[in-house]
Amino acid sequence: MLRARGRGRARYDAARAAPIASARESLPRTIRHAERDSQLQRIFALVDCIPRGRVATYGQIASEAGLARRARLVGRAMRELPRGTRLPWHRVIAASGRISERPGAGPALQRRRLEREGVEFDARGRVDLERFGWRPRW
Repeated sequence: MLRARGRGRARYDAARAAPIASARESLPRTIRHAERDSQLQRIFALVDCIPRGRVATYGQIASEAGLARRARLVGRAMRELPRGTRLPWHRVIAASGRISERPGAGPALQRRRLEREGVEFDARGRVDLERFGWRPRW
């Protein structure tokens, strides 16, 4: 008799907890999406501010957007941009001064665009960040 009672109670607790658990899960997800959208908007706004002939690093953009140590988020945002975007994504490079390696024609296109803007690469394929780095003045 105790056994049946225990199983029934477990079913009741699980049924009662299910709506509460799903409500809890959906709220943070909604907040998370809103926060992510806000983060992406700050990233895109900063990338749009990088002047012609200058570059910024993923970490620098993250830091300026108030997302310290979130350089990978900046990289992911740049990677997920739709084709034909007017955002100057090509002006964002790695902290080493190199163009991030990825499959496809992206790195070659990025280098061509930067060279067209007057950004120079050394023999090892690096940009001199002291010379071509963007330093916002806010």
